[in-house]
Amino acid sequence: MPVTTRTVEKTEKRKETLAESVLGIAAVLVAGLFIITFVVQAFEIPSGSMENTLLIGDHVFVDRLTPTQKASYVGPLMPYRKVRHGDIIVFLSPVQAGLYVVKRVIGAPGDRIHLQNGIVYLNGVAQKEPYLNPNHGFYLAYRDDFPKYSAAGVPDVAPLWPMVLRENIQEGDLVVPQGYYFGMGDNRAESLDSRYWGFIPQENIVGRPLFVYWSFETPRDQYERTSVADRVTFLVHIVTHFFSDTRWSRMFHIVH
Repeated sequence: MPVTTRTVEKTEKRKETLAESVLGIAAVLVAGLFIITFVVQAFEIPSGSMENTLLIGDHVFVDRLTPTQKASYVGPLMPYRKVRHGDIIVFLSPVQAGLYVVKRVIGAPGDRIHLQNGIVYLNGVAQKEPYLNPNHGFYLAYRDDFPKYSAAGVPDVAPLWPMVLRENIQEGDLVVPQGYYFGMGDNRAESLDSRYWGFIPQENIVGRPLFVYWSFETPRDQYERTSVADRVTFLVHIVTHFFSDTRWSRMFHIVH
């Protein structure tokens, strides 16, 4: 039988011009900047107030869109919902400018809260909180039977909080006003939280931690070492101990 051949035309792939390459890189950078600025933001956990949910040295990505009050829908991957009970949130401190804080939402607007021997009662119901650190510490009347005792003269209490606290107590419960939340740490024995500095304004909330993208063994007092020499020393420590002191088991750990 005769053999027939088919001629296949090969078209040479058009090379990308320099201008197109630059535009492509710029588009990637703009998209990355948009994501970091408006969708997620990176934070480091500096203290042990949220142990064992979040550890000192955990680096987390925070969802900046979910708690927003400006839109009802931002896309299928990032649906809007209001902050609710049990959410862990990152927010700007209401008493210290520029300080980011992470706590768990215990009370929402209109809720009635009190603690009895360290147990949270929300609207009269004792709460089961399996996420709590088992280290209860020693008994402190103001902290563990809040708000039964006066905040006046208690160490670490914000100056204006005793007055605001008195104004919002009804029949032994603290009532969370509209537009505010009440937050506490999971490590209740070591957490300076809403019991000490007051309500969290809704507009101060940045977002919710999504997952740990990196975790590194960090000294408990590292956040207090703010000098240039201390920072450089710790940076060198990270470089030289990156593999040995990284908590590999916490990589991509979902925060809840």
